[in-house]
Amino acid sequence: MNTVQRVFGAFFHLFYPHVCAGCGSDALPASSELCLSCLHGLPVTGFENHPDNPVEKIFAGRLRIEEACAQYYFLKQSSIQEVLHQLKYSGNRALGHQLGVLLGTALKRSERFNTIDLIVPMPLFSSRQRERGYNQAEILCAGIAAVMDRPVCKQLVYRSERTASQTKKNRIDRWNNMQGKFRIADGTPGRGRHLLLVDDVVTTGATLEACGSVLLEIPDVKLSIAALCFASD
Repeated sequence: MNTVQRVFGAFFHLFYPHVCAGCGSDALPASSELCLSCLHGLPVTGFENHPDNPVEKIFAGRLRIEEACAQYYFLKQSSIQEVLHQLKYSGNRALGHQLGVLLGTALKRSERFNTIDLIVPMPLFSSRQRERGYNQAEILCAGIAAVMDRPVCKQLVYRSERTASQTKKNRIDRWNNMQGKFRIADGTPGRGRHLLLVDDVVTTGATLEACGSVLLEIPDVKLSIAALCFASD
């Protein structure tokens, strides 16, 4: 690297610092959004390797699924909370893609998800996606697809109504809030496919259940679920 490149690099870093999305440290690889400490400290669940894991138990008797998992435990006041905030609200698409790659790698290694045909992101309502500028689930799906070599189908299902935030609602209110809010788009693929529905967080499963139940109306479809984080009530 010559002197001009070093000076330009230092100048660029001063005004556009590349810092860890988890802790804010600038000691991280140029190709990563997380420092090694935060990356290795992410609270991995290992659910993808275990049938009847806590995510699958959420949907038992409620939704006909093949497999389900979440990659990390969601812990308040931790680096994973900051990472999720960066993904959802701070426009850090590179972070979302990296997390998707990590999730996709775990799914591929487990071999429980190797019959997936299509990857389907949990849709946002159109006005909310315009406000945010992106759908974080779509970004996660792109990372998963890069590892699993499966197509992402963003147009298969959509939200027909804008819904209030689920954050402060109890289990029943969350379920009622999401009923009837999803529709299958006309002329989209899905029949006879094994779909992987992807979201950023699963808590009570109300949103995934509402969306998944609509997907299961497609003839001869199979459904599995993958989330980035698992947050218990």
